[in-house]
Amino acid sequence: MILGLAAAFVAVWIRPDLLPALRLPSPPEGTTASYADAVNRTAPTVVSVYTRTLVTEPLDLQSADPLFRALYRDRMVTRPRRGLGSGVILSPDGLILTTLHVISGVDDIVVALWDGRTAEAHLVGADPATDLAVLRIDLDDLPAANLATSTRLRTGDVVLAIGNAFGLSHTVTMGIVSATGRGQLNLTALDDFIQTDAAINAGNSGGALINPRGEVVGINSASLSQNMGAQGIGFAIPAALADRIARQIIDYGAVRRAWLGADLGDATISFNPQGNGQQGARITQIYRGGPAWRAGLRSGDILITADGRPIESARDLMLRIARMEPGHEMEVEILRAGQTFTTSIALIQQPPLPS
Repeated sequence: MILGLAAAFVAVWIRPDLLPALRLPSPPEGTTASYADAVNRTAPTVVSVYTRTLVTEPLDLQSADPLFRALYRDRMVTRPRRGLGSGVILSPDGLILTTLHVISGVDDIVVALWDGRTAEAHLVGADPATDLAVLRIDLDDLPAANLATSTRLRTGDVVLAIGNAFGLSHTVTMGIVSATGRGQLNLTALDDFIQTDAAINAGNSGGALINPRGEVVGINSASLSQNMGAQGIGFAIPAALADRIARQIIDYGAVRRAWLGADLGDATISFNPQGNGQQGARITQIYRGGPAWRAGLRSGDILITADGRPIESARDLMLRIARMEPGHEMEVEILRAGQTFTTSIALIQQPPLPS
């Protein structure tokens, strides 16, 4: 037997063509071997955004001659500061969605398209609470992105980020959805992010996060810095939220968003000796003259339900109120000094937030 194996080894060594062809297993049916179709479908709807801001600052004299420093120590110079980002075309008539921090406080905005054309962009409106902004360019017959407003993302779904990474237009990176509904990141006033490990670099903000069908599932927003030791932790604004905000900016010039007039914190209420608790939102600060103040609420009150639905956390209630229209009468159940009662709060338009 040993002699037979040795003879076979020698034969194969001399004539390797006698071995059967190496066959790799085929991908399971329904899987995607390439994402080129999805990228080619969506990339023309992604634009590169370039900004310029004139800043005035002291003349740099650290390496200058002492006499020169004495003569010009109070001299100010004006220089252009340049920035970059990305955007997603919303409509054929030139409306573009991007993130507010890309274009906030800048003097000039220029957009570069997939086909090589460029155009000056103007701000239509913005929403600091979600870090979204809408631009307009004076070009027609533009390809519009397909925002997947009804697609439910799951952790583990494949996603691709398209954007102007470090000025390299239409760079594509791939990853998965790491989590959904991420909050308490202090990135925006209303945190509700998709977390992904698809690389989101400088210049990607405002670009598209797409699924393998080429649908835009999110607007790329931020990533944790590698200086913090983070790798592959990026965030995108869900398409449904981005679409809703963009439509209100386009229709009204601003977002119609209800406001409670109070700051909230998480609270757990125990109703029995076993310690079984119910979640709620505690009022930590109340604004005089606001809706909660006019409804008779006080600091320390705990909101248990809103419009008949249990409140899971302060963030849960804030996001629900943000989706309500000003003027909505919200029925709330409140715990105060061990006693519960129900009242109605007439919500009003949220005051402007700083850009």
